[in-house]
Amino acid sequence: MNQSRQSEPDFTQVLQAQHRISAHIAQTPTVLDPILSQKLGCTVSMKFEHRQTTGSFKLRGATNAVLSLSNEEKRRGVIGVSTGNHGRALAYAAAQAGVSCIVCMSKLVPENKVQAIRDLGADVRIIGNSQDEAQSEVDRLIEQEGRTMIPPFDHPQVISGQGTLGLDIMAQDPTPECLLVPLSGGGLLAGIAVAVKTLRPQTRIIGISMQRGAAMAASLQAGSPVQVREEASLADSLGGGVGLTNRYTFNLVKRYVDQVILLSEEEIASGIRYAYWQLGEILEGSGAVGISALLNGKVKQAGPVAVVCSGRNIDLHVHHKLISGEMVNL
Repeated sequence: MNQSRQSEPDFTQVLQAQHRISAHIAQTPTVLDPILSQKLGCTVSMKFEHRQTTGSFKLRGATNAVLSLSNEEKRRGVIGVSTGNHGRALAYAAAQAGVSCIVCMSKLVPENKVQAIRDLGADVRIIGNSQDEAQSEVDRLIEQEGRTMIPPFDHPQVISGQGTLGLDIMAQDPTPECLLVPLSGGGLLAGIAVAVKTLRPQTRIIGISMQRGAAMAASLQAGSPVQVREEASLADSLGGGVGLTNRYTFNLVKRYVDQVILLSEEEIASGIRYAYWQLGEILEGSGAVGISALLNGKVKQAGPVAVVCSGRNIDLHVHHKLISGEMVNL
């Protein structure tokens, strides 16, 4: 899969991805939240994508990318770098397709996410203290073994796969005035935006991230991809850079995002607590940021709001402390 030859993802590619992966992923529900709806005075619906098979939206993009490989690429195997959820999705998608998989990760990735990837049969390599350092090992193994890299976000087939989530949202709740999407490297927001802005251009798309090391937010402010210092966060899946040679997601996010909101650690924690005590759902920090933004008055909205709850793969010891009212020192 030679990424250099691939065009920027468009609506047709998202539709093709939906056809390709529909039999391989769970169909997750969109659920009305009566409490936040009453608090905001408008309909608030939650896309429960954390109920996806591997616990996050990442399975969509990874499955689309793996199923798009040639037979020769499948024979040589795949490799990727991950803060957790992409690695888990890639390991699962590769195993389902009978493809060898290596996942490289930094020391910042929580142990529960590392072990979950190993449990799916992938070879996990822990390299350095950042996603960029882990990427160096990926580059070496591509050169040495001829593996195909499937990156976590900046890849046409990954973005198109994530875009199927936008198709689902519009099929289940077709008139959102505002859509809140977790924002890290931008694969999820870019894919969803391609789908949603095609079907309903007036829908406002808001990216939500953390205050600690939000690379895409810093890049948007700078006008081009920049590096940021990675920091520990309750929204650890939103960590990592966007890549100084970013080909797709930066431009797509810049084109489609209407607003970016950054949250403090306490604000992120409030979303995790709300999801558990009010919705009965376990969400990781990155999966709860949309809820957190609404709870803390960060979004001014009069019309229907849709929120992407993107993942559930939180360390349960950390989760227990948070829902018990403690604040976790990272």
